[in-house]
Amino acid sequence: MDKFFVYEMQTLLRAFIAVSAILIGLGVKDGGSEGETPAQFLERYERETLPRWNMVAEAAWQQKTNITDENTAAFGKASLELAKFSQKNEKQALVFLKNNSLQLTFDQRRQLTKIADIGTSAQTNKTKLKRLQTVISEMEQIYSKAEVCMNPSGDCLKLEPGLAELMRSSRDCQNLSDAWRGWRDQSGKKMKDLYQEYVQLSNEAVQILGHNDLGDYWKSLYDTSTFEEDVAVLFDQLLPLYQHLHSYVRRKLKEQYGPEIFPSTGHIPAHLLGNMWSQQWNNIADLVNPFKNKQLMDVTEEMKRQGYTTKKMFQTAEDFFYSLGLDNMTQIFWEKSMLERPEGREVVCHPSAWDMKKQDDFRIKMCTTINHEDLMTVHHEMGHIHYFMQYENQSFTYRSGANPAFHEAVGDTIALSVQTPSHLKSIGLLKVGDEQDKEKMAFMPFGYLIDQWRWSVFRGDTPPEQYNNEWWHLRCRLQGISPAVKRGADDFDPAATNHVVANFAYIQYFVSFVLQFQFYKAACVAAGYTGPLYKCDFYNNKAAGEKFKSMLQLGSSLPWPEAMERMTGQRHMDAGPLVEYFEPLLDFLRKENGDDYGWEEKCPENPPPCNARTIKLDTSLWTVSFRASGRLGLRIFD
Repeated sequence: MDKFFVYEMQTLLRAFIAVSAILIGLGVKDGGSEGETPAQFLERYERETLPRWNMVAEAAWQQKTNITDENTAAFGKASLELAKFSQKNEKQALVFLKNNSLQLTFDQRRQLTKIADIGTSAQTNKTKLKRLQTVISEMEQIYSKAEVCMNPSGDCLKLEPGLAELMRSSRDCQNLSDAWRGWRDQSGKKMKDLYQEYVQLSNEAVQILGHNDLGDYWKSLYDTSTFEEDVAVLFDQLLPLYQHLHSYVRRKLKEQYGPEIFPSTGHIPAHLLGNMWSQQWNNIADLVNPFKNKQLMDVTEEMKRQGYTTKKMFQTAEDFFYSLGLDNMTQIFWEKSMLERPEGREVVCHPSAWDMKKQDDFRIKMCTTINHEDLMTVHHEMGHIHYFMQYENQSFTYRSGANPAFHEAVGDTIALSVQTPSHLKSIGLLKVGDEQDKEKMAFMPFGYLIDQWRWSVFRGDTPPEQYNNEWWHLRCRLQGISPAVKRGADDFDPAATNHVVANFAYIQYFVSFVLQFQFYKAACVAAGYTGPLYKCDFYNNKAAGEKFKSMLQLGSSLPWPEAMERMTGQRHMDAGPLVEYFEPLLDFLRKENGDDYGWEEKCPENPPPCNARTIKLDTSLWTVSFRASGRLGLRIFD
C-alpha cells in the first residue's frame, strides 16, 4: 500500500506481537508480590504498565521519525526489558486463570487473559528474543532506505514520493516495468534469508503460549475457531463483483497499451494499475472512466488553487469529526505530530496514528502531499486518533480496537462519507460534477491473499524455496494480476510490501473492508438518510456521532460482537451493506462485460514485454510532470 499501511504501528497494542520491535528499557523496578489478589494484581499492573508504555511509545516514535543506528540499537536493548516485565505478569495472570477456586469476575478474567497472551514476548531465551527484534529492524531498514536508480545520470528515487508518483502518473509501459522490478530488487529480494529467520523465531516464541504458529496466534485475536473459514466465505461472496471490475479495467487498459502486452491467460500486468502493489487502482481512473464527459472525483487541483496547506488538510478533517459531536485534536497533537517529511533525516513515511499512553498525547506520522488521496488518508488517520481518545479512560488492557479490524473500519467509514460529491461540495472543494459510483473493490483480493500466503508460510506448508512461487500463485489465482516480468525462486516479492516487512497482520484490512460498510450504513440510518447508500454523507449529524461514541468508548472491554451491536444492531459480519453500496456499479459492469470476465488460475509462463504499441508520454524520470490522477475509487488506508 502503501502509505497502510499499516500501519507499521497503527496502535502499539494491536497485538503484543509488536512488542519486540519497539521497546526501550525503562529502568523501572518490576513489581509483583506474593499473596496478591486478582484485583490487587490488576491495579498494580495498570499502575506500572502505563508509564512504561508511554516511554516505549516515545522511543518508538523517535526511531520511526529519525532512523539512526543508535535508535536501532536502543530497540535491541528495549525488547529484553519489557519482555521481562511482560513475561513476569503473564505468568502471574496464568496462575490466576488456572486457579479454579477463584471467583473471577467477567472483567477480571478478560483482563487476565489479555495480559497472559503476550505474543512473541513470551520467548524466554534472551538471545533469540533479541535476534528476532534485530531481524525485524534490519528488514524495516532495508525497506525504508531502498531506492531505485532509473537513468544513467544516477538519479535515484525512494518509494515515497518518487517511485509512488511515477507509478501513479506515468503511462510509459517500460518506465513502469523498470520501476516495478527495481523496487523489488532493492527491497524484498534482499530480505529472503532474514524472513526465513523471522518465521522460525516468531513461531518458536508464540508456541510457548500454546499456539501452533504465528498465523494461529494472529487468528486467535478474533475469538472464533472458524475465523479462517469465515473470511473465506466473505471472499467468495465478494469475488463476482471484483471479477467484473477486473475485466472492465483490463479491457480499458488494452485500449491504452495495446493487447500485445497482456497475457492470454486474462491477467492484468501488475505494473499498469497505477500503484506499486496493484492493490488500489484509483490512479488509473483517467484511463478507465466510462463517462468521459463527467468530472472525475479528484479535488487535487482545487485544493492547490485554494492554497491548501498540510495543516489545513488536518483542520478540515478535524472539522468533520467535530461536526459529529466528537472532540477537537489536543494541543499536544499539533505540537508533536510529524505531518510532513522532515529535512535531513531518514524517516518511515508510512502514515500511522499513535496512542502515546499519556493524557492527551496522540499523534500522526505522515509525509503529507497536497492531493485528494492524502486528504482521504488524513481523515482516515484521524479516525484512529478519535478511537484512541474515546477509549482513553478504559483500563490499559482494553485500550485497543474491539478486534484488530475495528480501527481500520472506523477510519474508512469516515472516508466513505468524506469522499461523496455532496460532502466535497459542502466544504467548497467540488463545484461541478455528477454523483457517481466509487469503488473500493480493487483492494479486496489483495487484502485477503497476503495473510493467506503468510498463514501457509507459518504453518510450514510453503517452504522457503517456494516463497515467491506461492506468492504469485495466489496473486494470479485470486487477484487476476500477473508479474510485470518473469519472477523466480530467488526473488522475494512479498517483502516489497510494508506490512510483511513490519510484522503486521493484514487480514484485518479485509475484515475492515466488510465492517466499514456495516458501520457506514448504521451511521447513515442514524442520520435519517434514505437515499442510495453510496451517496450518503453524515457530516454535521450528532446522532451519527453518538452511534460512533457508543462503540468507540468500549475499546476492547467487551467481545467484538457486542461492540458491533452498539453501532449496527448486528452481532456478526455481514456483507449485505457492502453489496447494497456497490449494486449500481455491479449492474453497470455486468452490462459492459457480458460474458467476458474472469481469468485463468495459473500465472503466464512468460509475461509479454512492453512493445512499440506502448504510448510514449514525456514521463522519463528527469522530466516527468506528476499530474493529478482521477479517482476510480477510494483506497484502503492505514
